[in-house]
Amino acid sequence: MAAIPYVKYENVARAIEWLSAAFGFTEERRYAHDDGAVFHAEMLTPHGDPVYLAGPGGDYRSPGATGHRSAMASIDVEDVEAVFARAGKAGATVAFPPTDTPQGLRVCKVEDHEGHEWFFSQRLKEAGDAA
Repeated sequence: MAAIPYVKYENVARAIEWLSAAFGFTEERRYAHDDGAVFHAEMLTPHGDPVYLAGPGGDYRSPGATGHRSAMASIDVEDVEAVFARAGKAGATVAFPPTDTPQGLRVCKVEDHEGHEWFFSQRLKEAGDAA
């Protein structure tokens, strides 16, 4: 069983472009209405893990528009510094820059173009390893 982040966007086609440029995600498939508006898309992280995107529907408002966030996606990566630099070039807002944790992780958090929070972590050592 796997948990897959499913993130809603006001403009899914724009989100696909942004996530590709900022985080190196690759598009696997997209589904659109007759008018061309994308209502569902599936992307893969550089590690091959899935991330789903959905159109807004109903009374949805992005976190950036409301200033309220209720979820965050956490993605394991091989190089936090590289992801952070790439995201910055794409215009991500820095929540906190790459930082080492006592748990042996290097982490950073950024916000995307619609205000969704993305947390990236890189394992520096295995739990129980000597420092």
